[in-house]
Amino acid sequence: MKKIIFTLFILLLAGTLGYNFKTDPHTETSVKNGFLNDYRIYAVPLPDSLTFVDEEVPLKHSDIRERIDRELLVNTYWQSNTLLMIKRAHKYFPIIEPILKEEGVPDDFKYLAVAESGLQNVTSPAGAKGFWQIMKKTGKELGLEISDDVDERYHLEKATRAACKYLLDAKEKFGSWTLAAASYNAGMNRISSELEKQQVNNYYDLYLNEETSRYIPRIIIIKEILENPNKFGFVFSTKDLYEYPKTKKITVDSSITDLANFAVTLGTNYKTIKLLNPWLRSKKLDNKNSKTYYIKLPDAN
Repeated sequence: MKKIIFTLFILLLAGTLGYNFKTDPHTETSVKNGFLNDYRIYAVPLPDSLTFVDEEVPLKHSDIRERIDRELLVNTYWQSNTLLMIKRAHKYFPIIEPILKEEGVPDDFKYLAVAESGLQNVTSPAGAKGFWQIMKKTGKELGLEISDDVDERYHLEKATRAACKYLLDAKEKFGSWTLAAASYNAGMNRISSELEKQQVNNYYDLYLNEETSRYIPRIIIIKEILENPNKFGFVFSTKDLYEYPKTKKITVDSSITDLANFAVTLGTNYKTIKLLNPWLRSKKLDNKNSKTYYIKLPDAN
């Protein structure tokens, strides 16, 4: 019985992979060595030049070229993931872009948020949270409130300003936006230490672990694809992209004992409150100090 089941499994697998055990010269689809003749996987040409902020990427260096090429292939051929990034960028960049401008951080850093989280409120294995993947200790140092009821790492506007503060400090320390971006991944102390040990002064000359070595190339390629999607085969119309809903804000300076009941009294529901205000982390808001919070609600107007 086991032999029969195993044989059936092999036949099914072979069929899935496209193998022909019987040759039929009249078959419409020609198969050779298990692959369709009309199926091709093409190399993606590297752009002649690339920059991050105003810093040129040294594509003439073979290792940099290979690292950039790797990210170009991964992000071009992982079509579903990249298309989702394009859709989410249309929804969230209008919130991120003006904050970067106000804080004096170059617009290219919006792509760092994409590289960090795919523009989702995710949690990393190390415990970093939100679009900007901020650790708890770092978040508090940057002025974010983090408690059982409130976690402003999930507050897009406040987390963006916190990330800007970090990046501005890093730029002042290193004198380079590329090194500032690298330090967002590896930490300022680690980048400073490696620069000193290796006796170099820029990111592209540093020998780093794989994660940080891939980090800047990934940001650069995300920027290149999201700014030129059609060039890389991504076809869509405006109606395919995600839109941020119209909202209004109300002020709250007291505790909310039941967020679901609070939502109903305002003509909405718990799910909507949580989706628009992901920084509200529990079913209540304990506000003993009468702090003023701004909560987003749907705006029908």
